[in-house]
Amino acid sequence: MRKILILDDDADILDVMQEALQYEGFEVAVASGTDNIFSLLNKHQPDLLMVDYILNGINGGELCHQVKADQHTRQLPVIIVSAYPKVFKSLGYYGCNAFMPKPFDLDELTSTITNLINTSSYSITI
Repeated sequence: MRKILILDDDADILDVMQEALQYEGFEVAVASGTDNIFSLLNKHQPDLLMVDYILNGINGGELCHQVKADQHTRQLPVIIVSAYPKVFKSLGYYGCNAFMPKPFDLDELTSTITNLINTSSYSITI
């Protein structure tokens, strides 16, 4: 089963996304934030990271940049989601593999996740 780690500081969004993606056949771990993205990645060993752009403390773009800059995790597919697509697009893509504006279509999200996981040869070696 393919594993997804979702970071979002909105508990209701996490619940909905976790339930919807589990229904679609994914194993889903969620977190409301992190001081160390690498400890979360090591703990959950996801095949894909999905992160909200606006988080408390650090934005999802910076987390994505940290993941993509590290030799052990740079191949991990990252999807950034945001209810503010114009803000995100004006600030850059941070190396993410995909961007999904909120609200998103579940079929489109599932398709994007599946495509990214299937084309990735990522495995964590932290």
